Formats: sequence, structure tokens, C-alpha cells
Amino acid sequence: MKYTTIAALCALGATAFAEEVQPTWESMAEHYQIPAWLEDGKFGVWTHWGIPSATDENRPNDGSHYGRRMYGTLEGETGAQAEMTEALHEWHEKFYGPVEKFGYEDLVPLFKAEKWDPEGLVKFFKDSGACLVMPVATHHDNFDMYDSSHPWNSVDMGPKRDTLKEWKAAAQKEGLKFGVSTHLYWSPRFFATARPYQTPGTLEAKLFNMEFDPKGYASQDSWNQHWYDRCWEIIEKYDPDMFNNDAPFPDEKRGLNLGLKLFSDFLNRDLKENDGKQTVALSLKATHLDRKAYTYNCERGSSADIQPEPWMWATDLSGGWFYRKGSVNRMSIPVMMGNAVDAISKNGIVMMNVALRGDGTLPENQAAYLTAFGDFLKINGEGIIGSRPWKIYGEGPSKMKDGRQGENSKEFFEEDIRFTLRRQGSGGQATETLYAFVLVPPTKDILIKSLADGGILEESISEITMLGSEEEIQWERTKDGLEIKLPNALPETLVTGFNISLK
Repeated sequence: MKYTTIAALCALGATAFAEEVQPTWESMAEHYQIPAWLEDGKFGVWTHWGIPSATDENRPNDGSHYGRRMYGTLEGETGAQAEMTEALHEWHEKFYGPVEKFGYEDLVPLFKAEKWDPEGLVKFFKDSGACLVMPVATHHDNFDMYDSSHPWNSVDMGPKRDTLKEWKAAAQKEGLKFGVSTHLYWSPRFFATARPYQTPGTLEAKLFNMEFDPKGYASQDSWNQHWYDRCWEIIEKYDPDMFNNDAPFPDEKRGLNLGLKLFSDFLNRDLKENDGKQTVALSLKATHLDRKAYTYNCERGSSADIQPEPWMWATDLSGGWFYRKGSVNRMSIPVMMGNAVDAISKNGIVMMNVALRGDGTLPENQAAYLTAFGDFLKINGEGIIGSRPWKIYGEGPSKMKDGRQGENSKEFFEEDIRFTLRRQGSGGQATETLYAFVLVPPTKDILIKSLADGGILEESISEITMLGSEEEIQWERTKDGLEIKLPNALPETLVTGFNISLK
């Protein structure tokens, strides 16, 4: 069976709207629709890269918060987090010198990106099946990775390159969509422990947000406007296909409603430029709001069941978001494959973060994950790209936790099966194909209990084929389930897919 190519999907837009989106959650929920290129494309690559990437690769664990931890323990920090901070602070002072003499600003010249090849990296992402590349524009450290009005940026300092511009150009060359991720909102609090070592009114004070209250910044009109202006500058200058806000945002009570203003302005700008059609995606971590209003970013988590709205499983392949040689990804490649298919079976989209070295190269251990997933898609893409959830996500002993930070790292079992559905055509000519994915290479006959005769699958089965193979598949459907005889040979992929054609 042929399926729509990723490049073709990335050219698609979404349903047209004529009304302007208002800065309310009700209006956002009424008008927002995830664009087809993302819902169908299923897979994107996120990149964390910046000043922390260029610090010594043998540093202790910093939890992606080097700039905060190097200055010592934050007020209220206890337990393992405090221990991590103290270890990093002690290491920094031994390796680089006292923080009053070698501060975070002194790390900037170490970030050179001398081997960075955005075209080569994006081509590799595309070959791995991605329809989107989404670099971090600004992390909590307040350093902009683009040509910014903020003085601490990658054009004036460090690499002296407009990395967003180059990422976007590479994405467009390969026919991929381009997203941006901002983590700016935490910044005043992030550098609270750095303040005793700074002089107000200096250039360094701009980096450390000295003009904003580290505790009460959320209620400062000046900060909320500053946040809006910095974010809007990215949107205006780089016209992203996806905007990911990886932090809270100015709310309706304390923040002049500038969060909703930014998000609705982003959508309205797109509608105006595309004749009333929404082509962009908005991603937020908010868990308590109406998820019809945006695409939910479930960072390092999972879903226990099929979600009514498409959502994003965002995971990190490096083990620490930013590059550090000692980082360990507790999720093995086989588990990553199972987690990804599990998410897709539950209406999810897979977003894998890679952490580049300071010189701009991609570590081999992270590249191996992308290669494995790309190999899977080359064989099983027809059951993934453009698919939708079926009546149930699947069956088997492995159960996933619901929500963020509960990501599975345990191995799956042969009995773990996940389903997807593809619809083709319309009206009386419409056809449906059910796909079943075995999350571990089977070593015995496969019994899919959910597809038992007289069960929830009302249609008859006309044929079963194994994706990536021309071997004739032997099968029998009884009241106990659908039994598929173990094939003589399996495709070289960690997840085995079957095409179940329905009458």
C-alpha cells in the first residue's frame, strides 16, 4: 500500500477560519486546529544547544541548569537537587575559578559552533523520518540563539551566527517545517543566585535580568511586556511553523494577559497571511487548560489511553537535554521504539530532542536513536504517517502512566500490541486499514485477543501482510483472538507491523 510522503504532508495546511481569534481560552479552543502536516507527519526533532553545550563535557550533572547551579544553592532547594547544585558549584570553581572572577558570561566565548553543519544535520533528520526541526531559540539562561534586539545573542557573541536563520534555511531546503522553542519565562528566577556577583547597569546585568524581581517578576508589568516583545520578535523575524512555549507565561491575573495575547496574535498573523487558513502549530506544557486551544507538550511523560486531542510526546535522547558526556539516557533504543508507537496509537506525535556538542556536532549515541526510528518508518511508515487511533490503543501487560515526567524506561513484552488506523477515500468509496504493531520482535505465534471473532472489530478481515516483507502470512480468527503464525523471517526493525485489510 502506498502512503502519503512526509514531504507532501508537510505542504498541507488546516481547516479555514474567517474569524479573528480573541485572547481568551474559549476563543482559542473554538478556533485552534492542529495543522495536518504535524498531525499526519507524527515525528519531529527538537534541539537543545547553547552556552551549556560548550562547558567542559566531563562536568558533573547539572540537570540542564548549569547557569543556575554554578552560583550555588537556590533558596528553598533541598535534597538531591541541592546536592547536585553544590557539586556543580564546587566543580566550577575548581575548573574555571571563583564565580566572582569567572561567571556565566565568561563561558560565552567558549561556545564557538566551529563544526556546526545545519544542512547536514537537517538532512539526517529528514532521512530519519522527521517532518519538523525545532531548535531552542532562548533557554532559561537568557541567551538568544538568533539575531536579537537583546544584546546577549549568538550573532554578536559566541558563534557569531544567526542559528535560527540557518536552521530555517536548512529546513526549507529539505522540505521540512521549522519550529522554535522559547524557555525565557523562568529567566529572572533562574539567575537569582548570580545577582550578588553582578553590577547593576552593566552589559552583564542585562544577561542576568537585574532589572526584574527574581521572586515577583510574574507580577511585574515590565517583565511581562519584555517577555512578550522578545517572543514576538522571534515570530515576526523567523515566521515559524510551530511555536513552543516551554515554561509558564504571563497569565490573565498578574501578567496583563500577554500570554494569551501572544498566542492569539500568533494564530491571527498566520490566518491573515494564509487567507483564513491555519497552517501553524502552538505547543504548550499547560496541563489544566482546555487542550482544544493548543497542542499539549507532554514532556518526558506518556498517556494511559487515547487522548481526544492530538498531543506531543517530547523526550530527550541525550539524558540531560544539553550535551554532557556523562549523561545517560535511561530509555534504551528498543524501549524508545515501543514508547513512540505507544504514543502514536494514543493520538500522539513524537518529538525527540538531541543535544549537540558545543562545536555543533551530533553525538553518535544520540544519532543511533534517530537512525533506528528512521529504519522503522522506512518499513512501517504506511501504518504510522497519516494514521489515526483505532477504537482502542492496543493490548498487553505494559501500562503507561498518565502525564508528564512519568516516561517509561521498562522493556516491553511480545504480548504488547498497539493499533493504528488509516482511512483512504471518502463516502461509499472509503476504505479502512487496521495496523497492529508488536512492540518486541515475536518469537512465537502472535495472538491478538482484541481482534477476536465477535469482538470490537466488527468488519471481516480479507488479508494480512507483514510490513517490509512479501512472505505470505498465515492467520486464523477465532473467538479467542486473531492468531498470526510466526513468520519465517522478520524485517530488520525492532517493532513488527502488520497490515490488516478489512472488508
